[in-house]
Amino acid sequence: MSEPAPLLAVENLRVEFPTRRGTLVAVHDVSFSIAAGEVLGVVGESGAGKSLTGSAIIGLLDPPGRIAGGRVLLDGQRIDDLPYEAMRRIRGRKIGAIFQDPLTSLNPLYTVGRQLVETIRTHLDLGEAQARARAVGLLEEVGIPAAARRVDHYPHQFSGGMRQRVVIALALAASPRLIVADEPTTALDVSIQAQIIQLLKRLCKEHGTAVMLVTHDMGVIAETADRVAVMYTGRIVEIGPVADVIHRPQHPYTVGLMGSIPSIVDERERLTQIDGAMPRLTAVPPGCPFHPRCPRAFDRCRRERPELMPAGATRAACWLHDTAGRAAA
Repeated sequence: MSEPAPLLAVENLRVEFPTRRGTLVAVHDVSFSIAAGEVLGVVGESGAGKSLTGSAIIGLLDPPGRIAGGRVLLDGQRIDDLPYEAMRRIRGRKIGAIFQDPLTSLNPLYTVGRQLVETIRTHLDLGEAQARARAVGLLEEVGIPAAARRVDHYPHQFSGGMRQRVVIALALAASPRLIVADEPTTALDVSIQAQIIQLLKRLCKEHGTAVMLVTHDMGVIAETADRVAVMYTGRIVEIGPVADVIHRPQHPYTVGLMGSIPSIVDERERLTQIDGAMPRLTAVPPGCPFHPRCPRAFDRCRRERPELMPAGATRAACWLHDTAGRAAA
């Protein structure tokens, strides 16, 4: 039997920013897929291209950023080349978005109920009373206590964690097939983070929603994701099942990331440090972009850029795993 088609398929995505000094490539040849009911974590340092990838998928790239190559398919339909209005109808109806700061997603002048009802009625054929009932139900589902009363409150009357729950309710308003969550727990304290993580996992399981979870927090990834993609300078350098990437990383950059996380199990005296910094988009070196910081780099790494290749249970863009090349040599 053939595997079912993925809900989201991103193929060779390229995002560019034209400037007076030339064109900057911010996302370079990125490919991945997400199945219904699956959480794909996307992790990396600031500037790695994680959020830009998510913005490109939902059609919210800030000008002059543009998709310059590749395809984005949702349920087999190409969506990256749709006109603005057509994409706006898909955004909300088929794709929900959760952003880092809930205050940027909520209008402070309107009650959360009004914002939910407007979103619901924009995408679903429901009357005012039905939409309000659904709004209250969504607030209850995301864990807002006394939802029937609080539906008429304004965003400033909610705590940060509760506002993020309201944003999740907005993202779910039209029962989307895919949710792009960009750092949804960063601004929250640890106990609230855990609640939001559990909420996302439950919604994914109960609704069969696919989730692209963008974060720099490997703890959140470990708790939430089924698979993880590690990004560096706009490229995916490793992708695979979350347990394998965390416990058996195959790319030297991923090894460094995992080694820099404190553990209550390992008795390490010092955490791993990755020397140097990620290069600017204007100064990405030839060959493997990580080679100036890599303790295992050799000549080929400085000359040729590796593509993703099988590496144990994951795929890694690293010449250390080029068995064919080593055999030929």
